[in-house]
Amino acid sequence: MSTRTPARRSVLLGITVGVTALALSACGATAKKDSSSTGAAAGPASGLQIMVPNSPGGGYDTTARTVAQVMENQKIASSIQVFNLPGAGGTVGLQRVVNEKGNGKLAMQMGLGVVGAAYTQKSQATLADTTPIAKLIEEAGAIVVSKDSPYQDLQSLVAAWKKDPSKINVGGGSSPGGPDHLLPMQLAKAAGIDPTKVSYISYDGGGELLPAVLGNKIAFGASGFGEFLEQVKSGSVRVLAVTSDKRIDALPDVPTVKESGIDFTFTNWRGVVAPPEISAADRQVWVDALTKMHDSEAWKSELSKRGWTDAFETGDEFGTFLKAQDQDVADILKGLGLTS
Repeated sequence: MSTRTPARRSVLLGITVGVTALALSACGATAKKDSSSTGAAAGPASGLQIMVPNSPGGGYDTTARTVAQVMENQKIASSIQVFNLPGAGGTVGLQRVVNEKGNGKLAMQMGLGVVGAAYTQKSQATLADTTPIAKLIEEAGAIVVSKDSPYQDLQSLVAAWKKDPSKINVGGGSSPGGPDHLLPMQLAKAAGIDPTKVSYISYDGGGELLPAVLGNKIAFGASGFGEFLEQVKSGSVRVLAVTSDKRIDALPDVPTVKESGIDFTFTNWRGVVAPPEISAADRQVWVDALTKMHDSEAWKSELSKRGWTDAFETGDEFGTFLKAQDQDVADILKGLGLTS
């Protein structure tokens, strides 16, 4: 059993990847312009930075680095800097983005986890303070165990879970309010288990969650399935079920939760936001770059390889989605007694 206290976050401080000394410029993002009156970008965008608000190795980190790699390889952008600023479920990064008012070079990789963490961590900065850029992908959740776990299927795990929820520790790569927390809480409810009795242990991203699964420090992990594909292929972890409507192409032998006898589905998502009050031109540089990336065959190949579902939308459309997600998460957390 883990020595961590349930629902207590694990904060990894002082780690940066890609940039060891963070020096963010206040000047805007740039793209080479053609000589026509349209001002359309003719060359790659430059000077862009993507912040990952949790530790290396997790879903946000993988997504951001894949985005940067595709944009550079396709000459959509040049020399993109990706760096990690972990802490407090992503709200340390959120606060930094909000503090960088007007900085059109900076964007933050984020998702459902940051939405919830803003509530449970009582963050002064909120997503309403940021500039929505784009939603990128959706991803099904997964219930994972180590290769030598006594649980061979979801039914046997849930049976043990029902007997004594407090003794079956579930770990997730997000703080309370994030997707890895909401998934097991809603799964428990669907299975007839009181969510308030669930013992949830929070890790700061999938990079920290994986060792806990491998070392049997938790009974099972709940997270995006894409974070465990390499370990599934190597045989070090097993996926008992995925939370999508249908089986995942990348894991064709793994049943859905519905197939396992519980009427439950769950989808996580990831997107990109920028600081407040950036110029319309800087916002358009980000939107244009991500749109070109989304339309590329290289990005389609990454979606297929990683089992991600295309969920691309930009600007105001993404902003409307963010507001709806914020309200949904607030309602769920209130029902769990985590917010007033």
